[in-house]
Amino acid sequence: MKRFTILLFLGTLFLNAFSQDDNLQAIFDSIIAEADLMYKYEKTVWNSTDLVIADKNLKNNYGGYIVRHSVDSIYVIYIDKKQEKSIARFTYTSTNLNYPCYMSTVSSSLSDEEKELLTIKIKMLNQLSNKKYDIRIPQGFSPNFILIKENTMFKLYMIMGTSEPGVIPFGNDYLFTANSKGKIKNWTQFHSRMIPVMAEVDGQKVSEATHSHLRTTPYITATDICTFRLYAHYTELEKFSVYSPAIGKTMTYILETNTIEIEE
Repeated sequence: MKRFTILLFLGTLFLNAFSQDDNLQAIFDSIIAEADLMYKYEKTVWNSTDLVIADKNLKNNYGGYIVRHSVDSIYVIYIDKKQEKSIARFTYTSTNLNYPCYMSTVSSSLSDEEKELLTIKIKMLNQLSNKKYDIRIPQGFSPNFILIKENTMFKLYMIMGTSEPGVIPFGNDYLFTANSKGKIKNWTQFHSRMIPVMAEVDGQKVSEATHSHLRTTPYITATDICTFRLYAHYTELEKFSVYSPAIGKTMTYILETNTIEIEE
């Protein structure tokens, strides 16, 4: 009877461990999926903006941009200074984010979906001046905003950007969630400060970076991964790790495989 009880107890432990690992993997899969979409949005904006700036007429009439996606396509639309029409359109596929498969610099009217995205983006950005968000931009860095529509809600991510070579601008990242009217209802600050990673220290190349999270941010974040993917290609870094005191684990993101691994 004792042996049966012990075996049953061990079986319960194994079941619980499997369940916990399974749940953790589901969380990681969700984080990777969100980071993938963020990366597609921001990477295509980077490449499209280079093309817009290279055209003097487009550059002089530039008044912002919006991004949307449909199935496997990413659409980047640039708006005129009057915020009324598009001045350029670029379409990318997920298999090639570096070069558009379609582009047009013919001025055109915005669709209802595009008007909605533009209106919501303007409304949400205007609210960020509220002191309760305490947004501060360190010298040498600039904010990049990624707006994603999700059902009837809107998510606006803020990640840091830099033109400084050999720097990965981790930290000072936010997520703002708004309703269908563009009113911010919830917000999260993932890191309390900037955590920039240098690709070279004292003449030595850095191949891996590590930082820790507050207990309020238990997992590696989509903003971490998106930022790393945008800048790691300009360095020799192949992965980065995050220690979480909330779950007592170290999570490592591997660039080559686009996966998250766990270290106890």
